[in-house]
Amino acid sequence: MSATLKDIAASTGLSVTQVSRALNDHADVSAETKIRVRKAAKALNYSPNLSARKLASGRSHIVGLVLPPLDRTPRDSLFVEMVRGLSGAFSRRGRLFVLHAAEEGEDVVAVHRRLIDGGSLDGFVLIEPERDDRRVTYLQGRGVPLVMHGRGSDAPDYPYYDIDNLAVGRTLTEMLLRAGHRKIGFINGLAEMCYADHRRLGWERALEAAGLPADPALHEHGQMTESHGALATLRMMSSDGPRPSALIAGNMLIAKGIHNALAMLGLRVPHDVSVVAHDDALPGEDLLALPPCSGTRSALSLSWEPLAQGLIGAIEGQPLADLQRLGDFEVIEAGSVSSPLVE
Repeated sequence: MSATLKDIAASTGLSVTQVSRALNDHADVSAETKIRVRKAAKALNYSPNLSARKLASGRSHIVGLVLPPLDRTPRDSLFVEMVRGLSGAFSRRGRLFVLHAAEEGEDVVAVHRRLIDGGSLDGFVLIEPERDDRRVTYLQGRGVPLVMHGRGSDAPDYPYYDIDNLAVGRTLTEMLLRAGHRKIGFINGLAEMCYADHRRLGWERALEAAGLPADPALHEHGQMTESHGALATLRMMSSDGPRPSALIAGNMLIAKGIHNALAMLGLRVPHDVSVVAHDDALPGEDLLALPPCSGTRSALSLSWEPLAQGLIGAIEGQPLADLQRLGDFEVIEAGSVSSPLVE
């Protein structure tokens, strides 16, 4: 027989109401009490009765995420970390997290509509926001709570967790400017992704502040993959136009592709070309892994807890200002930047 709220209350010396509010992450319960209750629930192998809770509250206590079609689906390492992290964060708050993968060519708004009409989900986590995101417009129109990983506008009117990607692009560019580089290439993510657009803007503004043009020939959008990094590097280095003395990678896979392409061309990092990258701190993708790479770092794993808090807060009607979070990033110096030989 599984443990009940009464069992947890007896174990912790709290009332059943206090235990229930702690498990449901209510804002009026202290963090210390929440941790205490969750530890007791785990020790007692407590499993919430979702059917009873839906009858009592009108909510299913199930939340979901619709993965984009195959050509937009996050790479394997990101996918695994995302599912594991979000599942754990919601589970600790007594919610079930479910995943639905949209098929190629399937309209993601139609997928959300079908899931909402089925009546089984309380809200959605959204990833990879675009400008004027249709999913946001639809969910808000239906009155369905959501939380976004990232921001699809400059002044979002929905819960989110993000980092300042404009500052990331600016910081990476300034690392290279300080070393004396003036021709700085940027191999970025997909153009329609807001984070990639913000990083491009940061690159442009840092160059403009240094009195330098942001040459479109030195910027490329594409999938955040090793092959994109390699092919873009080969194009930039083989072009009749300006040849960069330094390159910015949108992530560590792109950085790996850059390193491989430079090696094919007989160019060394940082002696011939300096390289910096943004690191999501995913398993197997590390700024300090060989070859070491300087840059910015913000662990993607730091987003799971605030995303869960944001969605549950939206479901419970908490103030929007309390559900919008901006995370930090750190700067890593790993020896992949040196002064240019010739500019």
